[in-house]
Amino acid sequence: MSVPAPRWAVVAAHAVPLVTLPSGLWRLGLVTGFPDWYGDRTWVLQAAPFVLLLSLVSEALALLTLGLVRPWGEVVPGWVPLLGGRRVPVLAAVVPAGVGAVLVMVVIGGATVNQLLQPAGPVSDQGESMPHSGPGFWLLLACYLPLLAWGPLLAAVTVAYHRRRRGAGRAAVAQSSDGSAGRSAGRVAGRSVDGSAAGAPARPRAASSSATRAFRRWTSWTASR
Repeated sequence: MSVPAPRWAVVAAHAVPLVTLPSGLWRLGLVTGFPDWYGDRTWVLQAAPFVLLLSLVSEALALLTLGLVRPWGEVVPGWVPLLGGRRVPVLAAVVPAGVGAVLVMVVIGGATVNQLLQPAGPVSDQGESMPHSGPGFWLLLACYLPLLAWGPLLAAVTVAYHRRRRGAGRAAVAQSSDGSAGRSAGRVAGRSVDGSAAGAPARPRAASSSATRAFRRWTSWTASR
């Protein structure tokens, strides 16, 4: 039986997709032109699909955090071909999640510092840069600053997942050892003091009965003499 995730880890895991959503909506508005903080803008052919794909991938990765607090993060769902029903190795979940948390903190932290201290480079073929003043700047901050919590939240949930899975594994081993010890004790208790199995004819008793019968035959013989 799997150990349920602590309440705080469940809340943190559900918060991850929420902190990544505003930036995705910002990028969606950037591509569709609403709100259009750049005036008339022409996107290069590859830019708009890349921005949309970036939003979808980042949100999908954020949703994977839920697997660290859900059963499908411990056992592969049955509908998955070839792997359905198999247990997820602890390191197979912890290592990618841990590396992802570090990368997210480095990339988003660096991007935030770059935006605040040195505005980012052009995002269109007309050389327009991200807004660094006015309403567009404040909306940009409101959408992207929550991303700073993504890495720490993911790291905390990953640590909780590792501790929970390792703790459950140790408990299962201890329970198995206790069961084996109990069965051994039962087998020992089922044997008599002289080492014979319970229910088997006791050898000393059988020997005593034979001696009694021999003594009776001897006394009968001597009486008849």
